Amino acid sequence: MATTARPRAGRVCADRGRAPVGRDKRGGSAKNPRRPIRTRRPASAGADCENHKEQRVSEPIDVSDLPTGSVSDWGRSWLGLTGPRSHLLSREAGRGNLVIGPARMGKKADLHVAADEAIHWSAFEPFATPAGSPWPRYIDYYGNDSGFFAWSQRREIEQFAWAPAFADARSIDAGAANISALQIRLGDLSGHLTLNLPGQCSLGLYGDLSRFTAAGDVPRSLSLLPALSRRRGDAAYALPELGLLQSVSTLSLHGNPMGQPISLKGIERFSALESLSLWGGFADWAELAKLPNLENLEIRFAPELPELPPLAVWPKLDRFIAYNIDEAVGKSLKAQMKARGKVRAWEEFASVSQLRKPEWWQREYGRPFAAWRGSAAKAANAAYDVALAALEQARDAQAAQAAIVAFAERFNRAKGIETSEREDIGEAVWQFSQLAHVAALGVGEEQAMQWFDQTRDY
Repeated sequence: MATTARPRAGRVCADRGRAPVGRDKRGGSAKNPRRPIRTRRPASAGADCENHKEQRVSEPIDVSDLPTGSVSDWGRSWLGLTGPRSHLLSREAGRGNLVIGPARMGKKADLHVAADEAIHWSAFEPFATPAGSPWPRYIDYYGNDSGFFAWSQRREIEQFAWAPAFADARSIDAGAANISALQIRLGDLSGHLTLNLPGQCSLGLYGDLSRFTAAGDVPRSLSLLPALSRRRGDAAYALPELGLLQSVSTLSLHGNPMGQPISLKGIERFSALESLSLWGGFADWAELAKLPNLENLEIRFAPELPELPPLAVWPKLDRFIAYNIDEAVGKSLKAQMKARGKVRAWEEFASVSQLRKPEWWQREYGRPFAAWRGSAAKAANAAYDVALAALEQARDAQAAQAAIVAFAERFNRAKGIETSEREDIGEAVWQFSQLAHVAALGVGEEQAMQWFDQTRDY
């Protein structure tokens, strides 16, 4: 059992914990099925709230036997998620998502459930938003129970992100599921998943794409973020054979601007493509000429676009976006876009903006702390600056060692360094080892990482 969000009492004290009644299965009242029931507050509710503040926080509602959609107020509730009153859930005003995962996730999960534990998904049916739609709207689940597919047949799910972690091969028929947007995170999956897809869903796959096979209906759209290395110099990643998914008409490919690029070789396998969005670093740009039927092309956060075909290659193109791209190529695209507009007007949006010089990419994405936020990012980048300056002034291996050790030690004082953050710090040390001046001092990757591992306690 776990709850991590700060309890919000909502109106529990005003109505003394009474649950609304009379709601039908669609989430409305018996009198007006489209309108969710909202309990009226008595005139003395303000005073009552003060008098019963402690009581309302300490006495959550048991929603186990309440009608579908009957709980729209925010607050704390007992759920029969894995057994009677197994979990205490705190719902906050304005929040439409819910995260379920194992206890190791700590505060990143709202409810803790072991990976192989069976879940009673219908436990969420009493909840509704103030507007009357099912709550939660978006669910992130880290575990192996696939019962949510069957549950969605009677309760539509707006968006579901699933991160399974099983080691065997499983085949699941979700053809009758009612999920508008399905995301599958394959990072913890060591087995293989074959999924008969829900009809007309948008599908997103993240991680090792070779561990997933699709069957059934072609998804409405497909988004791919494959597992890539951090190293820009690594060989370009080749998309695997994706079978059914290669019949989509709308595709988004996502990479890291300064990490391992994704090769566009084989993109012609997506022969039905009408819309293509590319985010990050790619290789083999000339291959896009093999997609003559593109009507929409979007390129974002691309530091290099060598051999990008001219816009005239796509005669049906009516929507074009190039945003945060290489400056030199961007200027050429602007001229092409303007020339094309004189011959045939753009029927939809067309724009080339935020043209970037090489140094901008290094500053914004070259360091491994791009995903860090707030004071943590500021402190990490400050430590990086100090270490870089010390390494540039180092005259021997001992001075280089002192700089790298001091860099690693600075993070020993930080609280709660997680695995991904430790990997980011280690990546920074690897970057230091690749500096020409450091290599000239006889310090290589293995030595630098050894100093890092001997120093850190995270």
